[in-house]
Amino acid sequence: MKTSRIALAVAVAALFSGTAFAQSAASEVQRNVNQQQRIEQGLQSGQLNTREAARLEREESRVDRMEAKAMRDGQLSDAEKNRINQAQNKVSRDIAREKHDAQHGDPNSPSSQRMQADVQRNINQQQRIAQGVRSGQLTNREAGRLERGQARENRQEARAGANGQVGRNEQQRIQMTENRQSGKIFHEKHDAQQRAGRH
Repeated sequence: MKTSRIALAVAVAALFSGTAFAQSAASEVQRNVNQQQRIEQGLQSGQLNTREAARLEREESRVDRMEAKAMRDGQLSDAEKNRINQAQNKVSRDIAREKHDAQHGDPNSPSSQRMQADVQRNINQQQRIAQGVRSGQLTNREAGRLERGQARENRQEARAGANGQVGRNEQQRIQMTENRQSGKIFHEKHDAQQRAGRH
């Protein structure tokens, strides 16, 4: 009788631990959504120009890589959460600084419109990942792999906008990467793997 109680307690603890990790992973991904929305809003208002947005996308890429590395083993330690949080805080400060400096962009320019569309796609992809983690459709490892894909997208956008212009051909290449990432998100959310504890 005592052994079965211990086994039950261990199972309950594991369930709550998996749920707590999922909430933590989902909140990390949700923070990516929030940062991307701030970048998009800055582009739309003219507070950010294409070059500034590209620099911020490079920083977002670093955060995504940190998240991918941290989730690779299916766990997110307190130390990893703290490092990611510090990196996210730095990006947040940099977004605020870039949006409130003397530089401005033209939200109606073709280059800004292309960057806005790419950032909006980042928001959509990150929302799909966060929803998948919350619902249990994505395991922690799957979310980590998808964050690695998001990092690639952000790096590509950063390179394209580094000179202050995103050309039509550059955007087409970015869109191809985004389409592949979208397919991976769909596949990972609809495969047989599910987070432990999902009913």
